[in-house]
Amino acid sequence: MTHDAPSWPGPVLVVIPTYDEAQTLPTVLDRLRASVADADVLVVDDGSPDGTAEVAAERSRRDPAIHLLRRSSKQGLGAAYLAGFDWGIERGYEVLVEMDADGSHAPEQLPRLLAPLAWTDVVIGSRYVPGGSVVDWPGHRLALSKGGNLYTRLAVRLPVSDATAGYRAYRRSALQALDYTDVESQGYCFQIDMTRRAIQAGLQVVEVPITFTERSVGVSKMTSQIVREALWRVTQWGVDDRWRRARSWTAGRGDSCGQR
Repeated sequence: MTHDAPSWPGPVLVVIPTYDEAQTLPTVLDRLRASVADADVLVVDDGSPDGTAEVAAERSRRDPAIHLLRRSSKQGLGAAYLAGFDWGIERGYEVLVEMDADGSHAPEQLPRLLAPLAWTDVVIGSRYVPGGSVVDWPGHRLALSKGGNLYTRLAVRLPVSDATAGYRAYRRSALQALDYTDVESQGYCFQIDMTRRAIQAGLQVVEVPITFTERSVGVSKMTSQIVREALWRVTQWGVDDRWRRARSWTAGRGDSCGQR
């Protein structure tokens, strides 16, 4: 499905980080270009040994809407997205989208992420709002994801159901407002960190339902290190948030008492 008169605020760049995705990337690119024909694509490859960058380079020679940013080594999901955001903002794109290369994010659902940007700042493709779903995930992965999101809502007080979601769209102005330049988080934690910063910056964040499908080819990049990083950082953010609130409440009480 293509949109003859898109309602989103301007040129769209879909940022797709890759590492060993040569098998899945061509199909994802085909589906994406068919779904939103006026969106450009930036493949950010971290030195894949399986030739993913060569696949992307060949596609970019045939299709001027597809671009390739080569990086020499695997530096992590978060760093790849930040490099893609910088690349897109420098070139004047008004909407920047995060999408996986393994087929778990359906390109056909991209229009539903883009449409709300006519009136909001950040759109998250959520698995855990009404209408959202997860297909072919083993029980332990689903429990880890749902448990992680529940812990995040309780610890960091984020008013979203799927803070770890990796299919999302930002207005250019939103990325510039939340100051992503010092983000060091990776994996699940990168998505939580970006959501947290958006909320703290006073941006409007909405969730739309998506269907997330487990990859059928290749190996998941999820590791125990990524899970540990998310747990540690979320806990730290939660403690810091409660400490700030307690100090603010104490200061307020002191001012109130002093005025009596």
